[in-house]
Amino acid sequence: MPARRDRLRPLLLLPLLALPAAPACALDESREDVRAFVAELRDKHGFDASELARVFAEARAQPAIIEAISRPAEKTLTWTDYRAKFITERRIDRGLATWTARNAELERAAARGVPAEVVLAITGVETFYGEITGRHRVVDALATLAFDYPPRSPFFRAELEQYLLMTREEALDPLQPQGSYAGAMGIPQFMPSSFRRYAVDGDGDGKRNLWASWGDVFASVANYLLEHDWRAGEPVMTSADVSEAKLDGVDLDKVALSETVGSLRARGVKFATTLSDDAPAVLLDLRLGEGAEYRVGFRNFYAITRYNRSELYASAVNDLAEALRAGRVALAPAAAPAATSGNWTTGP
Repeated sequence: MPARRDRLRPLLLLPLLALPAAPACALDESREDVRAFVAELRDKHGFDASELARVFAEARAQPAIIEAISRPAEKTLTWTDYRAKFITERRIDRGLATWTARNAELERAAARGVPAEVVLAITGVETFYGEITGRHRVVDALATLAFDYPPRSPFFRAELEQYLLMTREEALDPLQPQGSYAGAMGIPQFMPSSFRRYAVDGDGDGKRNLWASWGDVFASVANYLLEHDWRAGEPVMTSADVSEAKLDGVDLDKVALSETVGSLRARGVKFATTLSDDAPAVLLDLRLGEGAEYRVGFRNFYAITRYNRSELYASAVNDLAEALRAGRVALAPAAAPAATSGNWTTGP
């Protein structure tokens, strides 16, 4: 995930789309770097070297993955364009249908303190509620990037290590799980390190299945946000008027809670919130082409940016969540969802 905030968000939807056909070839497990990696996992984690050799012998290097991850962004999006891709009637309708069909699992996850609409919106933005989860074997994607993509080889080699640990812990065949070309998995698109740390067993069956169990999916998304300081009952963001504000010294190019409600108001930024003056905040400049839309984000906004470090992503999640909540109320105004407590079980 990007560590900096871009004024115009690159169009990076390719990981979940089918890539142009390109010849794949077997990964050469006799390569020195592959052999060293196998030996490291054997010594560090007690893996069976022969089993790892079998896995890598079956893995396929995918040139299309290198092409896609190396390709410069063909287009950058303003907030207007970015929002239009995610806040659509079709996405809202599908979300409401998913809410109705998976209400029990969603409300059980929401009982921990993250609103149901936010949990649902993240799955809507990530994979259109599980419709587009990626068609690459995760082992192929991670092995290709770990050994044949020098610019980020250390990162993907670490994720490949986490993936192999994950499949061992979850009793999965490493050759079976599928995901994006970058190795993100399942309906919520967790990378292996995030899976091991934040995925939970939401349905109580003793497994963490982010591909098919909505109980696990929703509980894991909520757990991820909670682990990143989500505050139950607090807002995500609100609109702001800066027409009379003095913004000298305010960093609009960084998603960080470097201001407070009080400091922004002292600068003349006008916005509505019941949070105290000492509550952390960030002023957001969402580009609209020639103009801008200003908002103030709070701790829960920042928690969403830990999922994807983009102010446009977090703003789209917020707006989709608001649309889903409004649609839910319109469909059943007298039937407010009743949350029930539940237990989550993390992995090893």
